[in-house]
Amino acid sequence: MKIVITGGLGFLGLGIARKLIERDEVESLVLFDVAVPDALPDGLDDRVIMLAGDISDTDQVSALIDQDDIAVFHLASVVSAGGEKDFDLAMRVNLDGGRNILDACRARKSTPKVIFTSSLAVFGGNAMPDTVTDMTRVVPETTYGMTKAVGEMMINEYTRKGFIDGRAARLPTVIIRPGPPNAAASGFASGVFREPLAAAEHILPVTKDTKMMVIGYRKAVAGLIGLLDAAGDDIGPDRVVGLPNKAYSVAEMIAALEQVAKQKGISLGPITPTPDPAVEAIVTSWPLAMEDTRAKKLSLSGDKNLEAIIEEYLEDFG
Repeated sequence: MKIVITGGLGFLGLGIARKLIERDEVESLVLFDVAVPDALPDGLDDRVIMLAGDISDTDQVSALIDQDDIAVFHLASVVSAGGEKDFDLAMRVNLDGGRNILDACRARKSTPKVIFTSSLAVFGGNAMPDTVTDMTRVVPETTYGMTKAVGEMMINEYTRKGFIDGRAARLPTVIIRPGPPNAAASGFASGVFREPLAAAEHILPVTKDTKMMVIGYRKAVAGLIGLLDAAGDDIGPDRVVGLPNKAYSVAEMIAALEQVAKQKGISLGPITPTPDPAVEAIVTSWPLAMEDTRAKKLSLSGDKNLEAIIEEYLEDFG
């Protein structure tokens, strides 16, 4: 089998690749992204190919999907704050790019599995409940959320028509991301751990009572691969699945960080509250919990607690 991961050189893409490369049935794995490093990242082997390109280029995407025995993880996306700043870029990458992937898969003689990463940002509006379910109406309040909602509908429609075997994962905010911050409004939920653990200052753009729905990156990777492995009949006609999640306030995040740091003798860098109204407006428009019964029926599990997520981060990146 060939597997393509768009956005494959990103944090989640590499996490998925490192797990999939352990499987003998994976004959080749293509990591497609806007830019690629000079050397293959650690944990991969010679079955992995890195390709730089533009997801909105129909010909490039068609060349990626070049055999029938193939599966695609479609992660490539302009993120939340980036989408608000550049509407046209978000439309080109998130919508045009997504349709390019689906149409390239549709052109195959098989029915390729496509795993699409959606987001809690599909929800919003004054009538949104604190806990959303699969049947809660999506009313996104960002361009990013709108493109993810459209992507979910396309996954369901292309699956209904028999063009693909699609699965869409509604992801809560994934933590703790290593490396420099990205343009996601939710990036502080990683930075509030990452920078202090590196003895650096974190500029906190929201108040400490702000709550965020999160999932640890190990469970996010496991959930996405679990959707690849799940039988279509077990998922059912609605292919959008909310991954397991928990909501924490920023104050609870800091308390967990301080507890782990004390246990491990780590001197933390400072956290400096500097509210950013634009960031606060985006993240407070999202729900606090997603009902995840369907995910658990598919044996997709959630995190134990924040302390466990922090310790996993230290094991992998500390």
